[in-house]
Amino acid sequence: MEISKYIKDLRINWAENDAKRDAGLTTPADIIRFDNISYGVHGVDNLLDIYVPKGTNKPLPTIVNIHGGGWVYGNKEIYRYYCMGLAQRGFTVVNINYRVAPETRFPGAVEDINNALKFIEKHGAEYFADKDRLVLVGDSAGGQLVSHFATILTNEAFAKLFDFEAAKVTVKALGLNCGTYDGRSMALRRNDEVFLEYIDCVDKTPDDALLERVDALKYMNGSFPPSYIMSAECDFLLGCAQPMYDYLTKLGVPCEIKIYGDKTRPEIGHDFHVDCRLKEAKICNDNECEFFDRFVREE
Repeated sequence: MEISKYIKDLRINWAENDAKRDAGLTTPADIIRFDNISYGVHGVDNLLDIYVPKGTNKPLPTIVNIHGGGWVYGNKEIYRYYCMGLAQRGFTVVNINYRVAPETRFPGAVEDINNALKFIEKHGAEYFADKDRLVLVGDSAGGQLVSHFATILTNEAFAKLFDFEAAKVTVKALGLNCGTYDGRSMALRRNDEVFLEYIDCVDKTPDDALLERVDALKYMNGSFPPSYIMSAECDFLLGCAQPMYDYLTKLGVPCEIKIYGDKTRPEIGHDFHVDCRLKEAKICNDNECEFFDRFVREE
C-alpha cells in the first residue's frame, strides 16, 4: 500500500515527540503489569496491556484507553505511563492497540475496540477488570472513536449499521479528551487529510451510506454514558469541546466540561494530560477520575 509522505512524516515527528515526552519514565513500584495480551487475530495491532494497583485481589472499576494519533498513528506503548498513572488512582486500566489507517480503513478501529471489550467481557475478571463497571477514555482521534463506539453501545439503530455484534459490557462513563466528534462534518468539509485517510475518501466523495455510519452525533441519545469533556486553551481542537458538552447536555446526559491552561501556556495544549511530568496533567487526571468515581464505585 502506498502511504503518503504527509502520513510518513507525521508518524516520524509524532513518535519523536512522544519518545521525548516519556524519556526516563519507569513503571511505578505500586503497579502490576500484564503486557501484550492478544485479544484478536491481527497480531501486534490486537494486543493490550492491563495495569492494576499492587495488592489488588478483586475486580476494580476499569478504564479502557483508546489512544489518539489522528486515526493513522499510535500504540499502547506511548500511553503506558499515563495509563499506569490512572491505575494508581484505584482502577484497573486496559491499554489497547488497534489497527490504524491507511493500512486499515473505517470501521476497522471500531471493530478492534469492540473485540477488546469482548475480551474483557470473557476474560477480564482474570485480570481484575470489571466488565460491568467500565469507563472508556480517548483523546484526539481516540475521543472520536470513544464517542462513536459508545453510540453503538447505546443506540440499537446505529449498531445495526455495523456488521458485528457489540460486546455485552456496561460502560458507566466516558473521558472525552481534546477530541473531535462530528464525523459527518469532517467527512463533508474535506479539510482533515488524516480523517479522510481513515474513511478512505482522500480521492473521492463519501456516499450517503458512509456518511450515515460516521454520523454518531445523529444517533446519540439520553442513554449515552455520562461524559467528562476536557480541552485546553492552547488545544487546536478546543472548538470541539463546548459544542459536544452543549449537545449531550441537551440530550439529558450528565456531563462536565473543563478547559485547562491559558493562552500563555502552550505546553498545556493538545493531549497535555498524557504528559506525566506536568502538574496540570495530574490535576486534570485527578478531576477526571473523581468524575468517574461517581458512576463506577460500589455503594
